[in-house]
Amino acid sequence: MNRTFWFAAGAGIGVYAMTRARRAAEAFTPEGLADRLAGLSVGAHLFGQEVKAGMAEKENDVRRRLGVADHGRPQVGPGLDKLDHPLDELDGPDNSYGRHRKAID
Repeated sequence: MNRTFWFAAGAGIGVYAMTRARRAAEAFTPEGLADRLAGLSVGAHLFGQEVKAGMAEKENDVRRRLGVADHGRPQVGPGLDKLDHPLDELDGPDNSYGRHRKAID
């Protein structure tokens, strides 16, 4: 029984090692390297798309908070006419910037 167990364990380890060695050897063939580079390219492309989408979403959020439409034109809409200055909404009513700006105006 003991010999059978060790024989089966050795055979299993041998099969596992051969499979891993074959996969590693295939990874360094020209076709394997091309597949890896193609996968890396697709991953980089998807990452770039996610970054662009996040940038656009954040830019739209900042434009909405500042009340600015595309190309620097003031945005007209509900709630925006109540603001003295777009930064008042961001910093709060008792900020030092708002007090100094109102004293200058």
